[in-house]
Amino acid sequence: MMKKQLYVWLMIVLLLVPWRAYAAQTKYQWNLADIYTSEADFERDYQAVVDALPKLSAYEGKLQSATNVAKLFALNERIARKLEKLSLYAHLKQDLNIEDETAARLKAKVETLTSDYAAKTAFIEPELLSLSEQTLAKLQKSKPLKPYRYYFEELRERKKHTLSKREEQLLAKLSPIMSDPENIYNNAARGDYEPPSVRTPDGKTVSLTDENYTKALEHPDRDYRKRAFQTRFQSYESIENTSAATLYASVKADELSAKARKYKSGLDAALSADDVPKQVFTNLISTVNNHLPLLHRYVELRKKALGVDRVHSYDMYVPLVDETVAKNMKFPIETAQTLLLEGLKPLGDDYIKKVRQAFEQRWLDAYPRPKKYTGGYNTGAYDTHPFILLNYDESLDGVLTIAHEIGHAMNSVYTNKTQPYHYSGQSIFTAEVASTANEWLMMDYFLKQAKTDEEKLYLLNQQIEQIRGTLYTQVMYSEFEQAIHDKVRQGGSLTAAELNELWLRLLKKYYGPAYAADPEAARGWLRIPHFYDAFYVYKYATSLAASFELVKQMKADKTGEATKRYLQFLSAGTSDDPIRLLQKAGVDMTSPKPLENLLSYFDSLVREMEQLLKKQGRL
Repeated sequence: MMKKQLYVWLMIVLLLVPWRAYAAQTKYQWNLADIYTSEADFERDYQAVVDALPKLSAYEGKLQSATNVAKLFALNERIARKLEKLSLYAHLKQDLNIEDETAARLKAKVETLTSDYAAKTAFIEPELLSLSEQTLAKLQKSKPLKPYRYYFEELRERKKHTLSKREEQLLAKLSPIMSDPENIYNNAARGDYEPPSVRTPDGKTVSLTDENYTKALEHPDRDYRKRAFQTRFQSYESIENTSAATLYASVKADELSAKARKYKSGLDAALSADDVPKQVFTNLISTVNNHLPLLHRYVELRKKALGVDRVHSYDMYVPLVDETVAKNMKFPIETAQTLLLEGLKPLGDDYIKKVRQAFEQRWLDAYPRPKKYTGGYNTGAYDTHPFILLNYDESLDGVLTIAHEIGHAMNSVYTNKTQPYHYSGQSIFTAEVASTANEWLMMDYFLKQAKTDEEKLYLLNQQIEQIRGTLYTQVMYSEFEQAIHDKVRQGGSLTAAELNELWLRLLKKYYGPAYAADPEAARGWLRIPHFYDAFYVYKYATSLAASFELVKQMKADKTGEATKRYLQFLSAGTSDDPIRLLQKAGVDMTSPKPLENLLSYFDSLVREMEQLLKKQGRL
């Protein structure tokens, strides 16, 4: 009897061991059954969309009626929500295994269906925009379309810049040609361009790919950094003239399109698309320019800490602290979860509860695996929970990446719970606020928990570089964009020599007297693909300033009102223009104040780093 009982218990243990191993393995992997439990479920939604698409055409030519528009919008939403889930499922399934043939087949089916959907719905906005202003105003005020008031407000604003049917058709036909400059640039910069090679201090020859070049700039051997920098930037000479020609063509296309649509400039057109007043952009440029001495002070500090006569481009990325600190900062994902639950506490109990759900309900696919997509992102559908893809390496950057993507995820959770489908999602202008707010909170938490001066220095260096890269650098890019657009609009050209001169002039202005602007650095502009998406990069800077201000208010406010306003902001989606949404949350981006507060914080970090370096006798 005893032997039999022992045998039974042994079998239970043997069965439990692989189950526990499997449970531990799958705990941090997606469960795509949360979207569709089987391919049959997927096919049911697929067929439902196929069957519904022809019904959309019944409303074409009949959008003067509020009842018809409301019925069309309801039908369109039902189709779009199913299509969104179908696309999400196929996309995620393939990202888990690039060689999954079923995923590839489903993705191809969905892409074809999406094209069919786009064709069937192509008439909606052009037909609405063709209606008279009086008719649009009547539709906006009608009872059936009450949930769409802000949508019609935006539509009526766009109507001011909508051309005749024939002109719109002509612009639509020209659209592929106007995107050719970016395609040519990508082919030259990513296809034809061959990264040069350089010899490392240990005698190996490595190709200066983006990854290897980044490592080279962080290397303690200054001669190696210099050789890597010079070799890489000299190699750009082979694509310099092509890049200048494509950028010139792209800017001309932007300005031509803006003029055709009755905007004063390409900048005005880009800002209008985001519902952002020009004052926000001009404030950003002027406020950062007024605070350039703070960046100059940081460059001077780098010069002293590195013991060099002048700081060159290849000196701007080498860490000022012992990198063994970073290597010793390892956070298993269970530890990362605990840290996040502590660090994000200022966001309130409900937010923390949802973060816990993210870990417990498998919203994260955390660790790298063979054939899995690299990098990280957050995605989801209106009718699903968020899905966060990571390739977690247990580093500090890894923890901050989780915090960042959870910020995006919670933005979706709060929005989808509160807003109807047509106001789900986020404006590009505010999209990074929720993610960077989490990074601010976590870095604040880490800085307070630092155990040694070296650890504190490492964290200060991280925070300073984050602000330098996201605020100062992106504003310099924006100033460059404004200058080249102004020049082209006034009839000027953009040659490689002119672009090089402008870039070098901005580098000198931004980095100050302690910085040596190497001639090779003048080609830096041709490394920025964002310039082909006009006036995009400034939004990184404004988002960072807005999130800093919101976090600052939440930490200072003991009543919880600031946190309440922030959660309402997360819940707002696209139900109003982004500036008004931020103002309701407590930050006015038409004012220089949020930027001034962030720049003051930057200065305090630099001063604190300076004091610690002095304490260690390194200055």
